[in-house]
Amino acid sequence: MKFKRAYYIIPISLLFHLVTINLMSYVLTPDTYINAFSIIYLNTTWIMVTHMLNFYPTARREGFMTNLSNFLRVFFFYALAYFALFALLGHNPYSIDYLTMVYLFMCVLFTLYRMFFFWARNKYRTSGHNYVKVVVIGRDKNLKKIRHVFDNSNFGYWYLGYFDNSISKSPTYLGDIRSAFTYIFENDIDEVYCMASRLSKEELQQLMSIADNSLKRIKIIPDNKELISRAMSIELYDSVPVLNLRASPLELEYATMVKRIFDIIFSSTVIILVLSWLTPLVYILMKFDSKGPLFFRQKRHGVNRESFWCYKFRSMTQSNESDTMMATKNDMRITRLGRILRKTSIDELPQFYNVFIGDMSVVGPRPHMEFHTEQYEKSVDKYLVRHFLKPGITGLAQIKGYRGEIVEQSDIVNRVRYDIFYLEKWSILLDFRIIYNTVFNAVKGEERAY
Repeated sequence: MKFKRAYYIIPISLLFHLVTINLMSYVLTPDTYINAFSIIYLNTTWIMVTHMLNFYPTARREGFMTNLSNFLRVFFFYALAYFALFALLGHNPYSIDYLTMVYLFMCVLFTLYRMFFFWARNKYRTSGHNYVKVVVIGRDKNLKKIRHVFDNSNFGYWYLGYFDNSISKSPTYLGDIRSAFTYIFENDIDEVYCMASRLSKEELQQLMSIADNSLKRIKIIPDNKELISRAMSIELYDSVPVLNLRASPLELEYATMVKRIFDIIFSSTVIILVLSWLTPLVYILMKFDSKGPLFFRQKRHGVNRESFWCYKFRSMTQSNESDTMMATKNDMRITRLGRILRKTSIDELPQFYNVFIGDMSVVGPRPHMEFHTEQYEKSVDKYLVRHFLKPGITGLAQIKGYRGEIVEQSDIVNRVRYDIFYLEKWSILLDFRIIYNTVFNAVKGEERAY
């Protein structure tokens, strides 16, 4: 027998997580596991956190990386509950370092289980189990796109074909739309996908009636006029579906909060541990090298195209071109000390003050001069999309090689493309990756760092 759905997946996952929590507590922190309160607390808080964050119900198309942000949210909120237990107990026989190690070990086991779960599920589905039979009613440009989803064996779809009033010799053509209604019941179809562009109002109403009076799942693919993109999301305002044309993970309050907390911690660390001694050192060296102030400040456009003062260590002689002309290779304005500062990206470090006060973020699109924003918003498609989020000291475009001088039009076009990708795919893990690569490139030295 080939099972279409595996209802035991969620109970098994919950059982594994609870067994892991209890076993780890019993073995590694036995002094906190000797009373009923601790046992009930550890298990109940896990169930409450995972329930509130809708952790266990998994979509058919979900993979290891699909909902990873929610997975990390569970880790974060359960950590708060886990460490709060020791405050509630009134005594703590273990050091905070040891408890942190225990909790991290627990998270590693959860992650390994998640990896194993999706690996096993994919193997199970590719062997012909846990599938749903689907057909499509109507054929338009979206049919080819959705076929790519159905043909992915990891998702567990069994695509049987499509119906359309335009006769076709395609091997997956099953007949006209009217014949679809009989076929759906005779072949025990689980899900029916309907192209709204190819169906009349009466046909859609008939399909909705079938959905309301049977155990068939009817899904409508809207007539999107080729507007739908991966960055869009559908939001419900009461019963009215609304398309959000530029959805981003950073629109979520928790994501904004996590990113801001990280910015404050990271920037204050750099200010205290690095800039506190580096600033006077650069000031002394600069006095021997060239005349002018220690800091260079410039009006740049930030989030929502609002202007702010961006700070850097001065690396050039003072000139009237500073607000209109980017640094170029072998630029005569750059001082001897400035070449070192720019080559190592040390000149950018004062921007951590901008991060601390909230004008910038550690990671985000690099802020441009007001002059260049006015220039590129007219000549580069989607240029202003990058202003939906705070500018950063470093960004995805920079680690991909698009930093510094704009030599060709493709330089700014690709920079904007990576900035938009970052906006749409942001995660805290992506930020960590960008920071790591930025530090690595600074140590290694970059060709375009001049």
